[in-house]
Amino acid sequence: MMAQSVVEIKHLQKHFGKFQALKDITLTVNSGEVFGFIGPNGAGKSTTIRTLLGILKKSDGTATIFGQDVWRDAVAIHKRLAYVPGDVYLWPNLSGGEVIDLFLKLNDQKHSARTDTLIKAFELDVTKKCHTYSKGNRQKVALIAALSTAADLYIFDEPTSGLDPLMEEVFQKQVLALKDAGKSVLLSSHILSEVEHMCDRIAIIRAGQIIETGTLDDMRQLSRTQVTVTTEKENTQIGENPAVHGFKQTGNKATFAVDSEALATVISDLAPLGVKSLQSTPPTLEDLFMRYYNQQEGVADDQH
Repeated sequence: MMAQSVVEIKHLQKHFGKFQALKDITLTVNSGEVFGFIGPNGAGKSTTIRTLLGILKKSDGTATIFGQDVWRDAVAIHKRLAYVPGDVYLWPNLSGGEVIDLFLKLNDQKHSARTDTLIKAFELDVTKKCHTYSKGNRQKVALIAALSTAADLYIFDEPTSGLDPLMEEVFQKQVLALKDAGKSVLLSSHILSEVEHMCDRIAIIRAGQIIETGTLDDMRQLSRTQVTVTTEKENTQIGENPAVHGFKQTGNKATFAVDSEALATVISDLAPLGVKSLQSTPPTLEDLFMRYYNQQEGVADDQH
């Protein structure tokens, strides 16, 4: 596939009666990209994904996958994608292995050596009946089936809910392998560390609206870097800089946060003081997320 947009959503809206679940969703997932879709539970992530899958019909706007309309061309689109929901329901009297093979068969795929590798990696006992499985094991069944599928687009909606940290790591490795193979991934999550490890770009959704889209580096420009510095001379002026926040000083050691776009200026202001040690920590996705949400406090969150 050429490097082009695989998923394109423009001004997508979805109403359930008077309730507007999606107010304005615009995003693009490019070929070979892992795109993170983050926000708290109830922000509209799953509604957006269900609309993309042709399960829900949009109220307004446009949504295409592989250039095809997600509602009208759902059957053709589904032949080229794999999907894992956040809550997996399985046939209770079939074994895990039987369900994996059934999922693959429904997608015109076969149980392969890759399937066996994934079963081993996720440490799933495929001989047990599904009604004996924990939530985490049900997720593993769906993940193994989806990751065994030769698809062009993989859609994961809160895929690691119920998985322990070790299995989350297995999942992350598999997603990075898909990316290396040039596949496209749309990953919806409220686990920020998960998104931070894997995604090329992210969109933050709140109350049915996208409030920011970009690379993590782009967004970091809008947040603050934490600095700890020890200088030979006493550090008096730095705390007066409007780009510096939470300035604290003990002797010649100072700690503060600085708006990332002003970091170079602040560091050059420190130079004449004789820097003995300087440590700077870039903002985490968690910091960014909270900052965007705090900025939006005036927006009523009417999602449930």
